[in-house]
Amino acid sequence: MALHPSALPDFPWDSLTPYRERALQHPGGLVDLSVGTPVDPTPQVVRDALIAAADAPGYPQTYGTPELRETVAAWFARRRGVPDVDPAGVLPTVGSKEMVALLPALLGIGEGHTVVHPTAAYPTYDVGARLAGATPRPADEVDEWAGDRSVRLVWVNSPSNPTGAVLSREELKEVVDAAREIGAVVASDECYAELPWEEPWASEGVPSILDPAVAGGSHQGLLSVYSLSKQSNLAGYRAAFVAGDPAIVGRLLEVRKHAGFIMPAPVQAAMAAALADDSHVEAQREVYRGRRELLKPALESAGFRVEQSLAGLYLWSTRDEDCWDTLGELADRGIIVAPGAFYGEAARRHVRVALTATDERIEEAARRLAKSE
Repeated sequence: MALHPSALPDFPWDSLTPYRERALQHPGGLVDLSVGTPVDPTPQVVRDALIAAADAPGYPQTYGTPELRETVAAWFARRRGVPDVDPAGVLPTVGSKEMVALLPALLGIGEGHTVVHPTAAYPTYDVGARLAGATPRPADEVDEWAGDRSVRLVWVNSPSNPTGAVLSREELKEVVDAAREIGAVVASDECYAELPWEEPWASEGVPSILDPAVAGGSHQGLLSVYSLSKQSNLAGYRAAFVAGDPAIVGRLLEVRKHAGFIMPAPVQAAMAAALADDSHVEAQREVYRGRRELLKPALESAGFRVEQSLAGLYLWSTRDEDCWDTLGELADRGIIVAPGAFYGEAARRHVRVALTATDERIEEAARRLAKSE
């Protein structure tokens, strides 16, 4: 496993500093809608499980407890329409970002290999390819990489960060079929799946890469990457997992045993409790729904067009101008958002507006957007 940190770009969030300083001058204070970090309380059912498991003097299992892996499999059957997840194909991870960043290297991908990811995408897909010495390739259409045997990993992100777009079962199956023809792994980042807003996903649920209609009865070559940060306010717990092909999970497990990538035992217990309880997820979804229903029309009244945003924690917004011009104008109103440039050249005329602020701050943002300042 070769890591190449010299190939990394500058950390993009550092470039927001001058805009943040500008926004801080607003008399009503800063409204930070730039990052997707939860601000609401961690559910009590999770806290109780963490406390109950706090006496943990021994080393935890890298593989995760049988209870946790079985709970993940049951969650897939109950919430995602995937009845055939093998608990042997489940592995807890220390948050999902480390898995996104390290997966190419963990899979032995390197120089001469290609990692495909969406054109408007979470930047860590690109970073993970570079860390492994591979070549990142932004592509939204299967035809852009199908048949290319240098492609060893294809990232899918549905619902998308930053756009909120959702891929249908038919679209996911097209990716899977093309990847299997060239022996590539498909990894699907699905961490916003419990936050659908528009039909048909609001009633049907967001499809998983492991869905029987997508996977064709086999999870060979497929991984679902999932985080509880969004649905359960567990960003501080670093509670996530991968699930899918037991053979691939077994390879990841062996490397992680050697490297010491282990989720703490109390967090494993808390994660199992969170995945077994649907009520807190539904309650949190309604909190975000209220914020979305306030912020979306406020953006539209201020001249923005909100595109896609069918699911997830963001409003993908544009006024058909360079994102940095938008960022500056909003900073003058004391509002910080994420510039589309963070997510690739295809996104330079958009900004990503997060729903992860308190009700009071969301209300304040809506007031400022409605008011000419």
